[in-house]
Amino acid sequence: MPFEWEQIVQQPSPPAAEVLKAHQLTREFHQEVEYREEFEQYCHWYYQTAARHRQELEKMRGDINIFGWFLGGK
Repeated sequence: MPFEWEQIVQQPSPPAAEVLKAHQLTREFHQEVEYREEFEQYCHWYYQTAARHRQELEKMRGDINIFGWFLGGK
């Protein structure tokens, strides 16, 4: 008979403060993960843009300086 009662009786739930604390910790963790993923995406975009700008700069250095002709060949 005591074994039957053990199955029916519910276990006491943890205090609300502990549940809220665990929820807050989980939320902060997910926010940190999201922040780091967004930062990594930004860094990836930045490096791609910088590489493209370096390529464009090298291409412009090889172009004819038409504006210099108007300034007297400088």
